[in-house]
Amino acid sequence: MKTILSEIYKSAMATLVLAVVCCGIYPLVVFGIGQTLFPQKANGSLITDAGGKVQGSRLIGQQFTAEKYFHTRPSAAGNGYDSTSSGGSNLGPTSQKLRDSIAQNVSDYRSQNNLATNAPVPADAVTASASGLDPHISPQNADLQTPRVAKARGLSIETVRLLISKNTDSADLGILGEPGVNVLALNLALDAMNTTNSPQTAR
Repeated sequence: MKTILSEIYKSAMATLVLAVVCCGIYPLVVFGIGQTLFPQKANGSLITDAGGKVQGSRLIGQQFTAEKYFHTRPSAAGNGYDSTSSGGSNLGPTSQKLRDSIAQNVSDYRSQNNLATNAPVPADAVTASASGLDPHISPQNADLQTPRVAKARGLSIETVRLLISKNTDSADLGILGEPGVNVLALNLALDAMNTTNSPQTAR
C-alpha cells in the first residue's frame, strides 16, 4: 500500500510540475520573446491606415472591386476571403465548373483592365489559392492593373509602379517562392496619397 501511495504521489508531482512548466512558464517565455523581438508579427502583422486605424493583416487578403483599387485574386473561402472558412474550391483540372469559372474570370479580368480579348492573363488573376486568403498577387498581375488604377486616381503610371515596388515582398530567404505584391498594403498606400478616400468604402 505504501508503494502504491508513493507512486501516486510521484505521478501527481510530475503532473503538477509539467503543468506549471508547459502551461505556464513556457507560454509566458514564448510570449515575452515574441513581444520583445517580433512585436509586429506576434500581434498578427496588422496594417493600419494613415489615421492609425487597423484595416487588416498583411497575412490575410481582402476583397477589392472598385476601379481605384488593385484587385485581389479570386477566393473560394466562404463568400470570398472569409477567414473562418479558409479553403480552396476542391475542383480538379477535369472539372467543367472549374473551366467555366476560369474562362469567366479571364473575360472579366480583360474587360476590367481594358486588355485585348486574346491578351495573356496571369494565373493568379483567375484562380483561387488553396487557402482562399492569399494576400498577394504577382508583380505581373499588378502591372496589368496599373493603368486602370492610375487613371481612376488621376496618378501617373510611374507613381503607381513606385508604390507597387515598395509593397512587393521578396521570396522568403531570397529563394523560397516568388515575389508577391501585398494588395492591402498597396491599396492603403494609394489611399494615403489622398486621405479623403477610405478603403472601407467602395471597395
